[in-house]
Amino acid sequence: MTTAMRWQPCVNHRPDEIDGFVAQYFPSVHGKILLIAGAGFDPRARSVPELLRTHSKRLPDGVFVKEERPNPDPVLVTRANSNLESLIACVDTPRLFETDVFASDGAVVGGRTVLRELGAIDLRLYSDVVIDSSALSIGISFPLVKYVLEQGVATGQNVHLFVSDVPALDRAIQPQLADRATNIHGFRKVNEYYSAAAGAKLWLPQLAPSCGPALQRIFDEVQPSDTCPILPFPSGHPKLSDQLLAEYLPELENTWGVDAGSLIFADENDPLGLYRTILRIDDERALAFEALGSSLLILSPLGSKMLAVGALMAALERNLPVYYVEARGYDVDWANAPEIDVRGPSIRHVWLAGC
Repeated sequence: MTTAMRWQPCVNHRPDEIDGFVAQYFPSVHGKILLIAGAGFDPRARSVPELLRTHSKRLPDGVFVKEERPNPDPVLVTRANSNLESLIACVDTPRLFETDVFASDGAVVGGRTVLRELGAIDLRLYSDVVIDSSALSIGISFPLVKYVLEQGVATGQNVHLFVSDVPALDRAIQPQLADRATNIHGFRKVNEYYSAAAGAKLWLPQLAPSCGPALQRIFDEVQPSDTCPILPFPSGHPKLSDQLLAEYLPELENTWGVDAGSLIFADENDPLGLYRTILRIDDERALAFEALGSSLLILSPLGSKMLAVGALMAALERNLPVYYVEARGYDVDWANAPEIDVRGPSIRHVWLAGC
């Protein structure tokens, strides 16, 4: 059984096509453009906004989300403020959302809070809404994309998703993890699906360097029946998948009970490929478990921001649970972090809605 895919075909642009697309499309837009982007310490925060400023006939309006976490590192605050100054110069009318990721009792509220703030903006004023997830955590970006997409489909707006992905930088940024895993706001919880009867839960964790503690917290929370880890291959680092297999060998063999046939290989630079793979697996399991009971895929898109886009699209289409561990803060190895060319070949675009 193969069902139709919402984003097949899908207008999208690879890193080597981005400059040409932005230079050709955005100057021709007659309506107003809204840019929604992160305003954190991540050097990628400036990539897409500066690209739009270069090629747009008139500057877009801007909504910049500054994720606030307890006791931030002063160095990160300084870098975030510097990025914010650059971002403000890229838009006509800027708005800043200073979004608390955690409530006073430690509950994760970032996704819920940012949607409440965004609800005060009339998105119908804009013909095109551009979401740049490059410097947003998935706990913020996933609910944002879902909300804007629902609004865009209802009103016929163009909804664009951009992401600048630099895996080497992600490896230099290490999160200080919260105590337990949680589902992303706006996406299904596992226990909502299984309130009436038990079913087969297949967990698809995206493996990334040094994410073992986060993945174990997620495993303990969702308690899957089976696990099919996602490995980035091919990737910019030719040996990355081999290194990840070595790093996660104890979990694969003992804790998660994974055999070689359960591994999923996904091109690190092809989010649509992962999107199609997840939907194919969902279709095959729906057929296999039709007579035996229910089946549910659970996604955990840690690591590559590019592959996270593919997981997001699959979760949106099939209403799949997305589980992660929120970061209470970040440790950054700036000495080994690569210098980022904000116009470098790392940006991908997916046209989620409109024409």
